Amino acid sequence: MKKKINFKQLSIEELAAIVSEKLKEHGINSILVGGACVAIYSHNRYQSYDLDYVTYEDIKTIAKALTELDFQKKDKYFRHPNCQYIIEFVSPPVAIGSEPIHQFAYHQTPLGTIKMLTPTDSVKDRLASFYHWNDKQALDQAITICKEASPKIDLQEIKRWSIQEGHLKKFDLFVKELKINSDHNS
Repeated sequence: MKKKINFKQLSIEELAAIVSEKLKEHGINSILVGGACVAIYSHNRYQSYDLDYVTYEDIKTIAKALTELDFQKKDKYFRHPNCQYIIEFVSPPVAIGSEPIHQFAYHQTPLGTIKMLTPTDSVKDRLASFYHWNDKQALDQAITICKEASPKIDLQEIKRWSIQEGHLKKFDLFVKELKINSDHNS
């Protein structure tokens, strides 16, 4: 007999692992993107309440898989009556700014593996919001990921991408803020 899942007690990382494994059981290749990646990489210093996945599968196949976890489609989201998080499927392809993403992290948890943005791409994802919409909270999230996952962050890659996006000045501001933030916490 399978152990009943207590959806009220799950962290976003645990739910992402459960959902990723359920989708995989149904042959659905999915990639976790967005704020849930930030929550995982920041060890919940940033909290998101939605899981955004990218997949090429049709919504009926996805709904069939998630119904097995008691998630029901409501508008453009999937909701569970006892879960604080919602699940959304965003349109493919996986891209940050104008650049398609082809390399992913495979984050292992006791409940399963989550295919998701790498820490570096998660920083770029947050910086895209800062670059294009001046979203200060997204800049703070990018800095938080860098602090929590620092050896895994490739600043040269982020600089290359930032130049390609036409935002070298905002990249320089990001690096300055990152250094100030790191100095304060030393």
